[in-house]
Parts: sequence; structure tokens; C-alpha cells
Amino acid sequence: MIPSAILTGDWHLREDIPICRIDDFWEVQWKKVDFISNLQKKYNCPVLHSGDLFNHWKPSPYLLATTIEHLPNNFWTIFGNHDLPQHNLELANKCGINVLQKANKLQIINGTHWGQIPKESSYVNIPNTKRLLVWHIMTYTGNIPWPNCPDSSATKLLKKYPQYKLILTGHNHKSFTAEFNGRLLVNPGSISRQSADQIDHLPCIFLWYADTNTVEPIYLPIEEDAVSKEHIEQIVNRDNRIEAFVSKLNTDWECALSFEENLERLIENNKIKNSIKQIIYKSLD
Repeated sequence: MIPSAILTGDWHLREDIPICRIDDFWEVQWKKVDFISNLQKKYNCPVLHSGDLFNHWKPSPYLLATTIEHLPNNFWTIFGNHDLPQHNLELANKCGINVLQKANKLQIINGTHWGQIPKESSYVNIPNTKRLLVWHIMTYTGNIPWPNCPDSSATKLLKKYPQYKLILTGHNHKSFTAEFNGRLLVNPGSISRQSADQIDHLPCIFLWYADTNTVEPIYLPIEEDAVSKEHIEQIVNRDNRIEAFVSKLNTDWECALSFEENLERLIENNKIKNSIKQIIYKSLD
């Protein structure tokens, strides 16, 4: 059976090297992209990407040129938060995704970008993909990821939006699926491990079969010893006071190893004015 689409997301392509990587990350990330590109050629189907193609909204000319060289054919994506200046959709015309669209290397899905909610017109504008939504939003399965998390679980999203038989999400870098009444939510997760807390993550993509509304995970090649926690151990050893403080906290908080991710959680959990959010995101850029 030939798949109707390849489902993926959160590539976070970058020129700099994640601090946890001890291999040739530049070469590794393109091997993963080429692996997906070869699958696209094999099955001649669209690649649906759920946002955060780049790790920063303003990729260098070198990174853009290399992306153009390796990006799969028939590639469709939406704007993730990392794709947008100051996480602001109104500034999308400034970002690297827009450059690739102008160069006819990808197409923007009529989906739900970062910060949006689905509308009646939010169906994917691709042939043979009716009742499919692509959405860059935090969602999860199992236990709530951190206390007071304002985001909905995958099952709740499926219940809330029954008009879609498949919801493809991005933003959470973990891979999972959820099913409700024959409808499916797929969160492919990141295709590379860029923080030490992903040391056990198995990057994958999903083949989607529209007729049966089922998916098949395809795991990407990885190097077993490519991720190190040594930098974290050095920090802990250097500052035992922080370790002692954290160990005394009476909380279920699951701290991420990314400063930006922790900052986003803080913003999501508190009622912060949009004007203040823009100042924060601008300072990060």
C-alpha cells in the first residue's frame, strides 16, 4: 500500500552546533533530511511538516542554500514559533520560510500556524488530504507535562475538533499518536536530538495511509553516542547550591534543559500582556 503523505515536523535546521552534540551535527542533520527526501522520491507523495523548519527565523544564506539543496520535493509546511520573528505571524514575510516559498522550494499549508486556532477553512489545501489539519501547538499524551500547563492533551483536541480525521501537530519534540473514534492525532517529534534530555529520543517520521487513516512510524538513523550530558554535569558540579535548592523544591515541575523552552512555559502559565511578550521575544532574537 502506497502512503498518502509523509508526516514530520520540528526539524530545527541550524548552522550552529547544539551544546550536547559531540559528533558532526551539520552533516548528521542533512543525512536525516536526505533520508526523508529519499522516502518522498520512493513514494511520490507530499511531505507534510508541522512547523519549526529552522531553529531561528533568520537562517544564514549558507543554511538557506544548503536547505534548498536537500529539501524534499512536494514539501508543505506551516509557521512554527521558531520560524517567526518575535513569534509574531504578522512578521512572517521576514523569515526564512518565506524565502523558500518565493523560491518555489516549498508551499505554505492552509493550516493553523503558531498562535492561531483552527477555522472552518483550516483544511489542508493538498489533493487527497481532505479533513486533515496541520497545527503548530503544544499537546501531549499521558501525564500533564508540567504543573498548570494550559495546553490540551491530544485526546481533548480530537474531541474538540471532530471535523478532522487527522490532526498533525508540532512543537512538542516527543513522538506520539492518539486515537479517538477512529480519528487520529500524530505528533512526529523532532528529527534530531538537540538537547541532553533527548538522549533516549528515537527520531522518526510517519507514513500516513488516508484510506484506512492509519500511520506507520519510520525511524531515522542515529548515532548511539552522539549526545552528551557532560556540559550539564560540569554546571552541576560547579554550583552545588543550585542542585541543593532544586532538590528541596516540593513540586512536580518537569524542567526542560532549554532556557527558551522554560521561558515559553513561564509565559504560557502566566497572563502576560502581548506587548510584554513581544519585548521578551525581541530580546531573545
